[in-house]
Amino acid sequence: MTLIEETVAAIAPLDEAAMRDARDHQVRLTKPPGSLGVLEELSVRLAGLAGRCPPPLPEPAAVAVFAADHGVHAQGVTPWPQEVTAQMVANFLAGGAVVNAFAAQAGAVVTVIDIGVATELDAAPGLLRRKIAPGTADMTAGPAMTMDETRRAVETGIQVARELGTGNRCLITGDMGIANTTASAALIAAFTGLPPERVTGRGTGIDDATHAHKIEVVRTALTRHGLLEEHGKEPLEVLAAVGGLEHAAIAGFVLGAAALRVPVVLDGVIAGAAALAAAALCPDALGGCVAGHRSAEPGHAAAIEALGLRPLVDLELRLGEGTGALLALPLVQSAVRVLHEVATFDSAGVSEKDAGRP
Repeated sequence: MTLIEETVAAIAPLDEAAMRDARDHQVRLTKPPGSLGVLEELSVRLAGLAGRCPPPLPEPAAVAVFAADHGVHAQGVTPWPQEVTAQMVANFLAGGAVVNAFAAQAGAVVTVIDIGVATELDAAPGLLRRKIAPGTADMTAGPAMTMDETRRAVETGIQVARELGTGNRCLITGDMGIANTTASAALIAAFTGLPPERVTGRGTGIDDATHAHKIEVVRTALTRHGLLEEHGKEPLEVLAAVGGLEHAAIAGFVLGAAALRVPVVLDGVIAGAAALAAAALCPDALGGCVAGHRSAEPGHAAAIEALGLRPLVDLELRLGEGTGALLALPLVQSAVRVLHEVATFDSAGVSEKDAGRP
C-alpha cells in the first residue's frame, strides 16, 4: 500500500453521534438557538471531525507555505519575474511578509516548504527543503509534472501534515509561486467542468490584454491534455497535466490532516484548486476543511462552491501566502470555544424561552 493509499484508507466520515451532541449542546447554551449562525454549524462539524463534543480547541496553529515555480511562466501570463518566488521565500523566512504579520497576530507558526522552487535555497530556520523538482514544465507544451513527481509531491504534503500535526491542533494552507494562479485556473476548470473564462482571474493584478492571453493559455493547456468538460481523467493525472508541485503537496496536506482528524483552514485560489484534487481522491477529506475566505479570484468562488464550503471571510483578498486563512483562524477558534466555555441555561440559572410562546 502506498502512502497515499494508506492515508486515504485512514480517513473516516464525520462522527454523526458527536455532531448530534454538539447540536444538542448548542441548543442548551445561554443564547437563542442559531444566533451564532455559521459558527454554530462549524462547531458541529469540528465535533464530528474530532469524534467528541466539545472538540479540542484548534490551537496552537501552524501555517504551511508550500513554494514552487511554474513552467507556464514562460507563456507571459504575469509581468512578475520568476525569481520573485525565491525572493519571497527569503522574505517569509526573515519575517517580513504579510503572512508573518498575520501569523504573529494569530499566534501561529509559519513553516515554508520548498517543494519546487527553481532556485536552490540554503538551509534556514523555518524552511523545510523537500524539493521534488526545480519547478514544473510548461503545461501548454506537455505535462507539468511526471506521475512520479506528482505522487511524491502529494506524499510530501502528507508527511508535512504529519509533522506539523504533532503538537498543533489546526493547520493552515499557504502558498507561493509566480504564475500559480494560471495552474490553479486550469485545475479548477478541469475538476469543475467550467470554461477557462469563468475561472481565470487577474492574479497579481494583470491588465486586460494579459488577462485575455492568460485565459487562452489555460484553454490551450486544457485542450492539449483533453481536460475540457467531461474528461474521465484520474485526479493524479489531472494534477500531473496542469497542476503545480505546491498544488499536489497541498492536496496531500489536506489528506494528511484529515487522516489525523485535525482541521485545515484553506486559503485562497491555490488551496481551493488543491482541495478539489484532495476531494477527488477522497471525498471524506473535506470533513475537516474550512474555507477561510472567499478570494477575489473568480476560480476560488467556483472551487469552494463545488466543494460545498462556506467561506468565513470575504474581503476581496487575492494575496495568497495563507493570509486569508489566518484572518479566519480566530473565527474557527471562537466557534469551538463557545462549546467549551459558554454556560448552559441550567448551569447559569437563566430562564429559557417559554415553549408555549412564539
